[in-house]
Amino acid sequence: MLLVHDFDDWRRTARRQLRDGIPPEEVHFGSEEDHQPLLDLPAGPPGQNHEHVPPGMFPRVPAGFLETARSVACHSDRHRWDLLYRVLWRLTHGEPELLDVAIDDDVHRLHLMERAVSRDAHKAKAFVRFRRIEGDHGDEYVAWHRPDHRILKLVAPFFSRRFPEMRWSILTPDESVLWDGRSLHYGPGVPSSEAPEGDALEDLWRTYYGSIFNPARIKLKTMKREMPVRHWATLPETQVIPQLLEDAPGRVAAMHKATANQPRSAAEFLPDRKTLKTLAAAADHCKGCELYKDATQTVFGEGSKTARIVLVGEQPGDQEDLEGHPFVGPAGRVLDEALAEAGIDREDVYVTNAVKHFHWEPRGERRLHKKPPARAMSACRPWLEAEVAVLQPEVVVCLGATAAQSVVGREAKVTRDRGRIMRSALCRQTLMTWHPSAILRAPDATARERMRMELVNDLRTAFQAMSDGAGAGQLATSGSR
Repeated sequence: MLLVHDFDDWRRTARRQLRDGIPPEEVHFGSEEDHQPLLDLPAGPPGQNHEHVPPGMFPRVPAGFLETARSVACHSDRHRWDLLYRVLWRLTHGEPELLDVAIDDDVHRLHLMERAVSRDAHKAKAFVRFRRIEGDHGDEYVAWHRPDHRILKLVAPFFSRRFPEMRWSILTPDESVLWDGRSLHYGPGVPSSEAPEGDALEDLWRTYYGSIFNPARIKLKTMKREMPVRHWATLPETQVIPQLLEDAPGRVAAMHKATANQPRSAAEFLPDRKTLKTLAAAADHCKGCELYKDATQTVFGEGSKTARIVLVGEQPGDQEDLEGHPFVGPAGRVLDEALAEAGIDREDVYVTNAVKHFHWEPRGERRLHKKPPARAMSACRPWLEAEVAVLQPEVVVCLGATAAQSVVGREAKVTRDRGRIMRSALCRQTLMTWHPSAILRAPDATARERMRMELVNDLRTAFQAMSDGAGAGQLATSGSR
């Protein structure tokens, strides 16, 4: 058996074995930390693992393999090195596309191990809790964590970027790492008995957790899945969970009492006389849900008063919120181009959103779109119903999932029902299609063009679904409402 210490060591050793033409069934790798009986392991002569292999002598492999292998090397499975060499051998001996074969046993196992390591690294970033101690260099911060895999080399750079000015250490049963303010130093594992006791910082964690705890959404199974019980011993906030659960019913009752007299729907703000003009004016003062608090303004629907097609989006974006008009940002430009290609003049249709206020979250100096909550969709529906009632269109086109769920119902699914005319409570002819922003988020140019053409074709379907005798120049009916 060939002993290797880490990924780089395995990589050097694997190169030498590959150069010598040694197949996977004739070589086995192991690590001292895998707790093998070392007296039974035949090792090569000293230094053989570090023999230099010229790059030109080593066949090229996909860059994705090296990235995956570096992650899998952190897995606790003692057979990980053999699996990596077996996949490497196959990649360089007639199966260069092996990683694309998801049903292959080796590839499937490789990806399972990669995902397990990735999840473990994510949990470490979320569950490491530092305790302050007095050290030789003043305040130092130490955390003890129990991961399933050896993930410190994957997550330590994250903590060094997040806490560059602190001197800190993370201890685990298998390995440890120290950040001295300049570089990372890795060392052996440390038992939990060596972990520092609690400090004043734990009170801050408990206070923070108590402030974000939502008593109205208690899901114990989900909580234990996202915050595994095995980590609770090192998470100070878990000490307050029993009390928070005990207090939850009383807090929920207090929440209901406090909101009993608050508006629950936009219906309270609808004007008695309903025209597009009076609706837009009344919507400026809507407080039917909480979204108005952080939005710049209400963004009401706009378009022809005699439109026979109504396009319904999700909600205003950042640019729409600032300008006060629907679909004027990047998604609006995609929509305009699709309408033109479908032979439809935007001035002849009516464009609105299921939710009239911009729901966002801060990200630095930017405001990033955030999907509107179900309560906001429900509260805002009276505005959409009123718009459609005034216009009485022949076709309603839902742009995206949120609009489809608002118009058709929660069972609506754009990927399944896109492009098909169906009946809804708002209109006898309703059609779902892609939201233009989904096209902008497509993973590549091919997907973007495919989705764009599907949007164009769906708009053509909506146009053709109108009453017989309406030509392209008659998209808007005469008269006014």
